[in-house]
Amino acid sequence: MVISEIISELEHLFPDAHCELNYRSPFELTIAVVLSAQTTDVAVNKVTAKLFEKYDTPIKLANANLKDVEVIIKKIGLYHNKALNIIALSKQLIDDFDGVVPQTMEELVTLKGVGRKTANVILGECFNIPALAVDTHVERVAKRLGLVKSNAKVDEVEKTLKKKIPVEYWIKCHHLLIFFGRYLCQARKPLCDDCPFVSICKFNKTAKKKSTL
Repeated sequence: MVISEIISELEHLFPDAHCELNYRSPFELTIAVVLSAQTTDVAVNKVTAKLFEKYDTPIKLANANLKDVEVIIKKIGLYHNKALNIIALSKQLIDDFDGVVPQTMEELVTLKGVGRKTANVILGECFNIPALAVDTHVERVAKRLGLVKSNAKVDEVEKTLKKKIPVEYWIKCHHLLIFFGRYLCQARKPLCDDCPFVSICKFNKTAKKKSTL
């Protein structure tokens, strides 16, 4: 199965694949993605609903009291470090970028708590700049479908996918692969009976091999 067939099948499965974090500005998305590390979008949306009521601009969050922010986001993992990061990030936006979220990878990764994955999400989602963010879902699915080597590191996964997927599909494929990993090809209990990629799936072949031992 070639990459164009995989993309077509994913589009059929998830025609409305999109970013599931709630935001109203590049700043809010940046904060939401930083908070989403090692937790779910659903959990992040619950805390950002209140967080953005009070701190919807960099200057407001830059001047926020750490304890107040911690109380608001306490229900998500690593809340203390995340509170420190988003306040520091907001200060950086004020001091270094006139309060505006930058639009280049090089500038974005200078922000506290922002790595390549977060930067790619911001570039694609907010500015429609071709980018392909690799989170745990994208990495897992890419390896199970044999699109990348099973031992590939995250940066290798990104580079390989960008070579195989046409640039005009990078942003869309990011969402498609996430939806596929989140709602069908789940980490622990993938819904293999409903999967159109069983014939090429490395995970399915491994599972069958183990069952015959």
